[in-house]
Formats: sequence, structure tokens, C-alpha cells
Amino acid sequence: MALLKRHKFGQRSEHLTTLQISLLGDIVDEDIAGIETELDDALEPETKPIKKRQAKRRPLPPELPRKEIHHDPDSTQCRCGCQMKRIGEDVSEKLDYVPGVCSVERHIRSKWVCGECETLTQAPMPAHIIDKGIPTTGLLAHLLISKYADHLPLYRQEQIFARSGVQLSRSTLAEWIGVCGVRLQPLVDVMREQLLKESVLHADETPVPMLAPGKKKTHKAYIWAYASAPFSELNAVVYDFQPGRSGQHARDFLGDWKGQLVSDDYAGYKKSFDEGVIEVGCMAHARRKFVELHVAGRSQIAGEAVKLIRQLYRVEQDVRELPADERQRIRQTQAKPIADKLHQWMLTERQQVPDGTAIANALDYSIKRWAAFTRYLDDGAIPIDNNRVENLIRPWALGRKNWLFAGSLRSGQRAAAIMSLIQSAKLNGQPYAYLKDVLTRLPTQMASAIEELLPQNWIPSAKM
Repeated sequence: MALLKRHKFGQRSEHLTTLQISLLGDIVDEDIAGIETELDDALEPETKPIKKRQAKRRPLPPELPRKEIHHDPDSTQCRCGCQMKRIGEDVSEKLDYVPGVCSVERHIRSKWVCGECETLTQAPMPAHIIDKGIPTTGLLAHLLISKYADHLPLYRQEQIFARSGVQLSRSTLAEWIGVCGVRLQPLVDVMREQLLKESVLHADETPVPMLAPGKKKTHKAYIWAYASAPFSELNAVVYDFQPGRSGQHARDFLGDWKGQLVSDDYAGYKKSFDEGVIEVGCMAHARRKFVELHVAGRSQIAGEAVKLIRQLYRVEQDVRELPADERQRIRQTQAKPIADKLHQWMLTERQQVPDGTAIANALDYSIKRWAAFTRYLDDGAIPIDNNRVENLIRPWALGRKNWLFAGSLRSGQRAAAIMSLIQSAKLNGQPYAYLKDVLTRLPTQMASAIEELLPQNWIPSAKM
């Protein structure tokens, strides 16, 4: 139980990688709850520890339908023979769930005819994202969220619909999703244009198995993620699915953009830095190398580095919600002296450790990239690390455990486009409500006003 609590509540960078945490988080919660329950059941009532008073539970949403269940005494007659009077009540609420039920919209278009000239008039069907198709935009939004946010493959969704009494083949579901991917692509293209107007961007990449054409095996493709900075007014992420990890893919995406790019030490970005993009390092990567040595080998040198870097992060916690100019001022007065001390300490320690050792490699990594690591101190718009995009790329790590591989380059690019909208909608609000409304409005939306449907600009229509 102590080990599980360390995984759950300990400092993440000191025990598991980001991917491992993302995969184990729910399991750890379940295990801790189960162990605590078993321990509680095993203790005698008189030996059970007094539980701390829990915080007041958040009330359930008032818009949920409620069914009242009354619990009254079997008899309201007192033992003395008098009739009892009702003086009040205690109310407790429990959250219930009934699996989703499909319903049918009957679109009835009445026909009107003139008795004199026999002219027939009938209202047209509203424009729909899938012309003459049976799914509503609500159903399409549900399919997209289930596949790309909840990572449910289509064969599982087929089974779920079958249990509800609706037979929808996987081929039909796949066709609907394919059409939606094409219709939503213009939104992603515009979102990419807006993202490239930012002066600071995050970038990261992760492998995704892709089925090789004509072969019964997969090869390693990559999903590239580009996100706005946490201090920016724009809240967006755009994914780019590519067949490999060549730095040319990043250069193709960024185009003529010449801003400050927060990334890890991957060599694929180096040519972009040579062509005018400014490199910003990730302090979390530097810290991670020392943490691994400190935890595994109990290195005193690594422990001192972790302690000093932790002080830099404490400053960041204090300035997170401040304006950029104030954030920069505090960084200069509080964080810069710590960074200078850390840098000088690293240079001194490096002279005392032999080449080729693990601690020497960790020191060399930080010293070599020190200018990139500390660039955030001079600009309040730059974050201290690349954790934002690492968190935003995590859904792909979760998803590939379910759908295992991308069927083709096209399917990977379609997934990247749809997930760009879903994850950006998560950053700005509710992805299901967003997709349902956008899919409804998109067929009649003017191309000149398509920016209104981007997740960061979206305002729900009055009909919702």
C-alpha cells in the first residue's frame, strides 16, 4: 500500500515516466481504494482508527432528473399509543446511471398544395453533415468522442449499439467517421494557421504503429504535437501524423514560423534552430536525469541538483497566474540567482567526476544546453518546461493500447485532425457539446466565418 501511495502521491518525475503514470493512474486509484477497504473490514470495530472528517462533497448537478424514494417507518404509532407528527427530513443523494437509450427523430415534412393552380410546396430537409444519412449530429459526435477520446474501437461500439437493440455495422460506422474527418479538416487547417501566429510553441512526438501497405506487419510512424504556451490566450493543440521521425516533418509543419520552440533534445529540431527558430529547453528533462540517479544510486551530487531545481519550480508555482511582465520580474529577482548558483555548482562538480560516468553524462547534458534551459528567465511568456505538450500527447499513448495500430497513413492523419479538435475543445470546454454543435452548423457555415467554429472561438448556438 505504501508503494502504491508513492506512485500516486509522490513527485511524479521521481518514480515513473509520464507514459507509465498515464497508464497506471486509474489502476493505482482502484488498488488503493480496495486495499483500504480490505484493511478496514479486517479490523475489529473497537480498533478501527478514527477517520478524518472529509471535505464537503460537491452537490450533484441540479439539471439531472431526480426520482424520489421515500423511506418511512413501518409504523408511525408511538409505543405509548400516540400518533407521531412529521417534523422534518434528512435528504441524501446518490448518483445513478442507466445505459444510453437510442431514440428516433421523425422529420415530417408536410406537403401543401394550392387548390387553384395546384402548386405543390414542401419545406426542404435541413443541410446535414452526411447527406441522406440516418445519424444525427449528436450520434456522430458520440462516435467521434468514443473512438478518439475514450479510445473505443469501432467493433466495441458496434457491440454496445447491439446491446441497445440497434444493429450498426462497423463498416457503416467507419464510413460515417471517414466523412466527418473530411468535413472537419478545414477547421484543423485554420487552427494550424492560428497556432503558427504564436510567438511561443511546444513540440513533442511519440511513436504510433502503422500497418505497412500490403504487408501483415506494422512499422513505426509518429504523431507530432504542437501546442500553444500555457500563458497564451490561445488554447489549442494540433497533431500531425507522419510516417517517420525525420526533422523535415517538423520543418514542413512550421514552415516560415520563426518563434521560440519548447522541445526536448531531439536532433530533428536542430536544423530548425539553425534556420532561425529559437530553442527553449525543458527543465523537466534535465531534472529527470538527476532524479533517476538519485533514486537508483542515492547519488549525493544528483540529490543536490534535484534540490536546487526544485527551488526553481517553487518560484514558478508562485508566478503561474501573474501577468507576463510581472512573472519575468520575479523570475529575474528570485529564480535567476538560483539558476546561476546551480550552473556554477554544476561546472565545479563536473571537474571532480570522471568522464563516462552516469553523473558526468547528466551534468554534461545540462551544461551543454544551459542557455536553452534558462531562456525562460528572460521572457515571461515562456514556460519552464515542456510538460504541457507531453500531457497533451498522452491520449495517443492511451489510445494505442486499445486500437493497437493505425490502419494507414490516411487513417492516422484523420485521427490526428479529429483529435486536434477534441483535445483543443477539452482545453476550452466540453468536446461533445462542441462537436455536436459544429457538425450541425458546418454544412451551412460560410467559409469566411469558419474561424467562429474553432474550439477557442466557439459560442454555442441558441438551439442547443
